[in-house]
Amino acid sequence: MKIIAWNCNGALRKKYESLLDYNAYIHIIQECENPALSKDKKYMDWASNYLWIGDTKNKGVGVFVKHGIKLSKLDWSNAYKDHTVKHFLPCRINDTFNLLAVWTHQNSSPNFGYIGQFWKYLQINKENFKNIIIAGDFNSNVIWDEWDRWWNHSDVIRELGEINIESLYHKVKKEKQGKESQATFYHQRNLKKPYHIDYCFASKEHSNKIESYDIEPFEKRKHVSDHSPIIMIIKHK
Repeated sequence: MKIIAWNCNGALRKKYESLLDYNAYIHIIQECENPALSKDKKYMDWASNYLWIGDTKNKGVGVFVKHGIKLSKLDWSNAYKDHTVKHFLPCRINDTFNLLAVWTHQNSSPNFGYIGQFWKYLQINKENFKNIIIAGDFNSNVIWDEWDRWWNHSDVIRELGEINIESLYHKVKKEKQGKESQATFYHQRNLKKPYHIDYCFASKEHSNKIESYDIEPFEKRKHVSDHSPIIMIIKHK
């Protein structure tokens, strides 16, 4: 099972064809437009089996799967006390496992932006994080931990580990959080500003079956996005 996760930086309708050679089972795409409101017929045809959420028709997060795969949206809460977190798209694949597409947001929060949004989502949905793959743009890294926060990137990694969910990049590459040798994002497409902020996490059912985890070289796609696609192969019968 091949999975691609990518922040396409908008206008997926002009970019999805460049992913076709990978022949992925699942695409998890951030900053893509809503196919239902697109006027691009080819894009709509390609995106005929999908789920999408977003604040505007032009930028949201979508899960696109091959024809014949059953894709069902899950009704998980995104309300933490009086705050609605975003963007999280939980779904079920072939009635077999859960998939959570992530694009964390500042969300006008003075204290809980980005990884804080995921931390809140984790608190209210932790019991649902079973037999799961979680992937997307987290806009976060251990290097931005703050000493007086209890919801740092490191805290999220620890809490996921307590429920047997681990980062596939770090499992495959045998690197430590914050010491990643490969970037997934180049700020302002500047090669001198590399960061590792896109991840895939998985429970043991999937992490134990990971065959490969690759980050596409940035030079291949820097003309269309400031993020590189992540390509994973998980061995499922």
